[in-house]
Amino acid sequence: MTTYRTVSIDGLDIFYREAGSRNNPTILLLHGFPTSSHMFRNLIPALADQFHLIAPDYPGFGYSSMPTVDEFDYTFDRLAEVMASFVDAIGLKRYSLYLMDYGAPIGYRLATQYPEQIETLIVQNGNAYEEGLGDFWKPMRAFWQNKTPENGDRVRQALTSKGTKWYYTNRARNIENLSPDTWTLDQAILDRPGNIDIQLALKYDYQSNVRLYPRWQAYLRQYQPPTLIVWGKNDQGFLVEGAYAYKRDLKNLEFHLFDTGHFALEEDGDAMADHIHSFLSTHVVENTKLTTSNK
Repeated sequence: MTTYRTVSIDGLDIFYREAGSRNNPTILLLHGFPTSSHMFRNLIPALADQFHLIAPDYPGFGYSSMPTVDEFDYTFDRLAEVMASFVDAIGLKRYSLYLMDYGAPIGYRLATQYPEQIETLIVQNGNAYEEGLGDFWKPMRAFWQNKTPENGDRVRQALTSKGTKWYYTNRARNIENLSPDTWTLDQAILDRPGNIDIQLALKYDYQSNVRLYPRWQAYLRQYQPPTLIVWGKNDQGFLVEGAYAYKRDLKNLEFHLFDTGHFALEEDGDAMADHIHSFLSTHVVENTKLTTSNK
C-alpha cells in the first residue's frame, strides 16, 4: 500500500509517496516537468514487493509547499539542497536514483555531492549530454541568452494546457493509451497563482544544468554506478542521442529503448518495471546478500 506523507524541510512541507518495506533496497524516484510524484503512481506498487520506494514532490510542484519566487530561490541548486535535506530527514543512507527530466539535474547534484549514498542509477529520459538537446531547446537557449519579455513568452507557451498535453502525447504510440488525468492534474497545479513565475525561473536556470554536464560525466566515469537506461526513444525534448551518449562513460550499463515519447511510463510502465526488477535484483539485492553472507 502506498502511503502519502509530508515532512518539514527548511520550513517547507515536502510531500512524498512511500511504499514497500524499509528493510528492502530503496529507490528514490525524482520526477520530471511538468508533473510531480504522481507520474510514479503505477510504478510504485509494481515495485513495492521487493523494494522501498520514495517519491517526493519538489517545492512548487505537486502537493509540496509553493512559496513565491520572492520567498524562495527557484534554482536547481536550491531544489537539490532541499532534496538532500529531505533524504537526511527521512533517514535514507543508501539508495538507487530514478532520474527523469528535472529529476536528472537534481539527482546528479545529489550523486556528485554524496557518491557514497548511490547504489545504482535508473535513467528515463534524463539528460546529462549535449547530444540530448535538439531544436526543441532553441526558444529556451534564446531565453538564457537574452531574458526579454518576448523570449519569456515563447517559453511560457510550454506552460499552457496545450503544451502540457503535448509532453504526454507527442510521438506516443497510441493516445488512447494515455489517461487525460495526467496532463489535467499537471495543468491544474501549473495554473495556481504564482506558479508560472516559478516555472519560468526554473526554465531560465536550466542553463546551469548544461554547464554541469562535464562534471556529471566525470562522476559517471569515476564512480561507474551500475546504470539502467529505460528511455522513450521518440522524445523530442530529450533526444535518444542523449541516451546513447551514456555509453561513452559507463561500463556497467543496461540499455532499453521504448517506442514512445517523453512520459514512457504511461505506455510502457509494465515493461519498465520488469527491467527495473531484474536490474536491481542483480546489482543491489544479490550484492546485498553476498555482502551479508561474507560478514
